[in-house]
Amino acid sequence: MTEELGRITKPSVEDYNAKRKLLLVPLIFPPPEAPLEFVALFSKYWEQIESQVSNLESKLGSVTKIYHELIPAGAEDGAKAIEELNEASHRIVKTRLEKEAALEPVEDSDLLTEFMDWSRCLIIGLQNPRVIARVHESYVEAHKKRNEAIASKLDETLGTGDIGLIFIREGHQIQFPSDIEVFYVAPPALDELKRWARSQEAKPQPEES
Repeated sequence: MTEELGRITKPSVEDYNAKRKLLLVPLIFPPPEAPLEFVALFSKYWEQIESQVSNLESKLGSVTKIYHELIPAGAEDGAKAIEELNEASHRIVKTRLEKEAALEPVEDSDLLTEFMDWSRCLIIGLQNPRVIARVHESYVEAHKKRNEAIASKLDETLGTGDIGLIFIREGHQIQFPSDIEVFYVAPPALDELKRWARSQEAKPQPEES
């Protein structure tokens, strides 16, 4: 079950103490050479994420386990990899690690690289229909196995009474274990970023000479 932050009422200790809880933060990356308008919205988004995660912690308790998409390592190695990948999410992770939360690897390295390689094959623009069909089938299978592995890692490492924090892109299609209460962290700036992206897509593209 996924709940939007705006609909959350203050939970009672009796309701939540024994449950596994997961705060889901939509993972957003800055595009290369992003315009200033996007940079401002991007910074605003992560500031609001920090505020809303802290607000949830004040109601549910402190985060005890941290998970980050695209990071197959935990502890110090994982933290360094997150910093290289996305400084914005790293700042939030670093704050919780300093409060003794544990960074758990949520990705299987082999499945992650297989999924990314098949993704690259689709992106480069194939021509033969049989090749396209075969690559797409392999991509779908790798995507399914990766999602199942992530769900399994969460199930293994998020214990009873734990509060997890996961950074993952929207549209992930992961089926979380049914006994994990998922709280979707969606600050107002998320809609602003989506509207900005749609406005950019709607702009006429310059004709090629």
